[in-house]
Amino acid sequence: MSLERLSVPPAWAAMIGDFLESQIAAGAPSTTVETRRQHLSHLARKIKRAPGDITGNHLVEWASCQSWARETRRGRRTTFRAFWGWAVATGRLEHDAAKALPVVRPTLPAPRPLPTAALDAAILRADARTQLILRLACDLGLRRAEIAKIHRDDVIDDLVGYSLRVRGKGERVRILPLPTSLARVILDAEGFLFPGRDDGHLSARWVGKLAANALPGAWSLHAGRHRFATLAHRQCGDLLVVQDLLGHASPVTTRVYIAPDATKARTVIESLAA
Repeated sequence: MSLERLSVPPAWAAMIGDFLESQIAAGAPSTTVETRRQHLSHLARKIKRAPGDITGNHLVEWASCQSWARETRRGRRTTFRAFWGWAVATGRLEHDAAKALPVVRPTLPAPRPLPTAALDAAILRADARTQLILRLACDLGLRRAEIAKIHRDDVIDDLVGYSLRVRGKGERVRILPLPTSLARVILDAEGFLFPGRDDGHLSARWVGKLAANALPGAWSLHAGRHRFATLAHRQCGDLLVVQDLLGHASPVTTRVYIAPDATKARTVIESLAA
């Protein structure tokens, strides 16, 4: 058991545990359960009040003092609304303090595909393991958590080539066409492609850190996923195909990953102005 788990105040510990059990019983993905545990544990340690003593004003005041990015605020609000809603519904608390938290509008960040120069520089300085991590993000568009969990048994021989079974967000599985060169590398693994201490494989966080250490400047592994989406869309021109390849639930999310093609935009303007 981690120090973080041990440091949760007793007034919170049992209730958080019961809430997480209800989430598991409802089929919530393990990643969601762990995220909500972290959110609630942090709140429990910092707010200095028992759950039953917290009012809506307390929760709003505490949240307003946090230097969180907007998406972080959205995630915390989602966790708190779920926790207090469950606590009131099960009779553990009388009032839903989380109802007082204001709605946080999502941000739509600009696409930020990893430039070729940055990728080439990272490949030169990276070891073989990190080079493979970068390739899986840039060539297949995989998330760091998906890369971390790749196992040799995920390779499928589908008679016309190889495919890869990918475990995505929310435990959703998608099947991606897999280049033969990558299939051979994965099949050569004894089990997980990246062995580690997180249930037998590297953690998603460590996969991201390895890539970030090789990439120049502030570039991250996720920029490789943006690169894949942008190049894939320019190749096929079909947003829904790219959506399926990335494992997105909505094409609106996919659109955020695709950088506009400035060359095509210029061609359109010049043809109309001719």
